[in-house]
Amino acid sequence: MEVLMIIKAILLGLVEGLTEFAPVSSTGHMIIVDDMWLRSETFLTQQGANTFKIVIQLGSILAVVVTFKDRFIDLLGLGRINKLTGSGQGRLKLTQVLVGLIPAGVLGVLFDDYIDEHLFSTSTVLIGLVIGALLMIIADIIGPKQPKTQTVDQISYRQALAVGLFQCFSLWPGFSRSGSTISGGVLMGMSHKAAADFTFIMAVPIMAGASFLSLLKNWEYMTMDALPIFIAGFISAFVFALLSIRFFLKLINKIKLLPFAIYRIVLALILYIVFF
Repeated sequence: MEVLMIIKAILLGLVEGLTEFAPVSSTGHMIIVDDMWLRSETFLTQQGANTFKIVIQLGSILAVVVTFKDRFIDLLGLGRINKLTGSGQGRLKLTQVLVGLIPAGVLGVLFDDYIDEHLFSTSTVLIGLVIGALLMIIADIIGPKQPKTQTVDQISYRQALAVGLFQCFSLWPGFSRSGSTISGGVLMGMSHKAAADFTFIMAVPIMAGASFLSLLKNWEYMTMDALPIFIAGFISAFVFALLSIRFFLKLINKIKLLPFAIYRIVLALILYIVFF
C-alpha cells in the first residue's frame, strides 16, 4: 500500500509541477486529478493532504529559483548578470519586483480567510478558468504586435505595478497567477517572454512566503509516517516544474496565450460536465 501512496504522491507532484507556472490553473487540475481520482485525503487525512499540497508547491518554487538563479543573485546584490543583459545598465531591480508584489500581497493578507472559506469550490474555479481564458484572449488580440519591452530588464516601474495589479485576479481560485500577470504584462506593452520572466521571478517571494506561513500552521501533520510521501511529491514537483518552466519559456513568444486559453475553456467544460 505504501508503494501505491508513493506513486500517487509522484503523480500529484507531476500535476503541480506541470501546471503551477503554466497559465492553465494548477487549482483546476488538482481538483480533477486529486479530488476525482487520487484522493490524497484517504491516506493523509484532509489536513495532511492540504499540507502535502503546500510542500509540493515548494518544490515548484525551488525549480524557479534554480532556473533564474543568476537573476536572483543579481537582484540580491550578490553578483552581476552582464552575461544576460549585455551590460551593467538597464537591469531589473529588486524594487521593481517589490512594487509588483504589493497589490496582491496586501489583498492576500486582508482577504486570506475569506478566500479560504468562500472561494475554494468547483464553481468558483470554473468561473476563474473561463474569465481568465477570456483575459488571455483579449491580451493576445489587443497587445502590441511589436512590443517595446522585449526583455525583463526593460520593464518600467509603471509596468511592474500594472502587472502587480493584474496579479490580484489570481487570488480568485482558477484564475491562474501566470495567466493574469502575463496577460497584464502583454497589455502593458511587454513581450510574452518578458512578461513570463517577470511573472516567474515575482512568484518566488509571494508563493514562498504564503507556503511557509501555511506550513507553519500545519506542521503537526508532517508526521514521520508520511515523510516518504512528502519527499516523493516534493522531488516530483521540482523535477517536472523545472522541465515545464524551461519548455514554456522557449515557446511562449511563439505560441502566445491563445492555445492555453482554449485549453482552459475545455477544462472548464470537463469540470462542468463532471460536477454539474
